[in-house]
Amino acid sequence: MDEATTRVEMPRPQISERAARDAGGWPMLGLALGLILLGAVAVLAGIAAGGAGALTAGIVAGVLLVVAGLVVAAGLTPVAPGEARVLQVLGRYAGTVRTDGLRWVNPITDRRKVSTRIRNHETGIAKVNDLDGNPIEISAVVVWQVRDTARATFEVDDFVEFVAFQTEAAVRHIAGSFPYDAHDRTSLRDNADEITGQLSEELRQRVASAGVDIIESRITRLAYAPEIAQSMLRRQQAGAVVAARQRIVEGAVGMVRLALERLDEENVVELDEERKAAMVSNLLVVLCADRDAQPVVNAGTLYQ
Repeated sequence: MDEATTRVEMPRPQISERAARDAGGWPMLGLALGLILLGAVAVLAGIAAGGAGALTAGIVAGVLLVVAGLVVAAGLTPVAPGEARVLQVLGRYAGTVRTDGLRWVNPITDRRKVSTRIRNHETGIAKVNDLDGNPIEISAVVVWQVRDTARATFEVDDFVEFVAFQTEAAVRHIAGSFPYDAHDRTSLRDNADEITGQLSEELRQRVASAGVDIIESRITRLAYAPEIAQSMLRRQQAGAVVAARQRIVEGAVGMVRLALERLDEENVVELDEERKAAMVSNLLVVLCADRDAQPVVNAGTLYQ
């Protein structure tokens, strides 16, 4: 297990989403309009009947019908696609309405709108030290969505702000748990897929109690801090030169070995150990030099 794979302990959620009791809104809208219309008719009928008793009865009946219609209308709740309504009755969670369209719920409920659309959050450029202590600049983008509207509403004060702060904390933790660049270890630059996978997993653990699901996370910026960028660039260039030289030497040694073996197999020339050493030295100089070799023709014997 990698050093950055840690278990984030968050408080256990005390509430979970459940479906609320609701009904279709259009029939209830018709009922509300019908009650209001009947109330108006009752008032007009009392006025038309004449007499104090009939007028009083008509007004009272009309007012009651209109009030009943208004109460029914107060329960009408439009729900747009990609959003939900969290219901609360006298301080208690009463369920969530996710069905889009015109719905009807208990008129005395408090209805909170919660977006369930997919969202992006991009962190600012954070300046942190990597595992080796080098200052780096890093930022990431996180794709997330509310899965449990009850937890998002009641477990945290502001779930959007909560996701932002937890993302910032996770990015800083991941950046400080790996070196920026390393050939023998997992590094931020060379193992981007593994790093983002661990970032997503840590974020899921951090925001699960708020009813939020992390869909994807990606590092959008990764660089050395400006004050050491030039020094690190020179170090990388030096490392590249050393690696290239190592490959050149390995290839040259193989070519020299092959040349000696072919000369010995085909009996082209017999060389003693001293001549073999001189030949090896000359071939290595030719093969490993930065410039083209200048040939020298030996017109004498092998030893002159």
